Amino acid sequence: MNFRRFLLIIQLFFQPKNIIKRKFSWWVKIVTGQPQCTYYFGPFDSQSEAIESQSGYKEDLVAEQAREIKIEIVQGRPKLLTIAEE
Repeated sequence: MNFRRFLLIIQLFFQPKNIIKRKFSWWVKIVTGQPQCTYYFGPFDSQSEAIESQSGYKEDLVAEQAREIKIEIVQGRPKLLTIAEE
């Protein structure tokens, strides 16, 4: 077993269960065309919880005058919660 694999196993063994669970949580991903941004809202414990919450996030962005809004429910862990395209 190589050293990197050994370290990964040790990290997983000592990591709290909720941190491991969060790696695979559900997120509401919203991409807007104007301004050109990608937003991640979450994490959620289930896909249905994320789906139920998406309308509130969309309403907030509409109130901020965002346009061309596309919503997707994704699973994983985003590196950044807001990505502004320049």
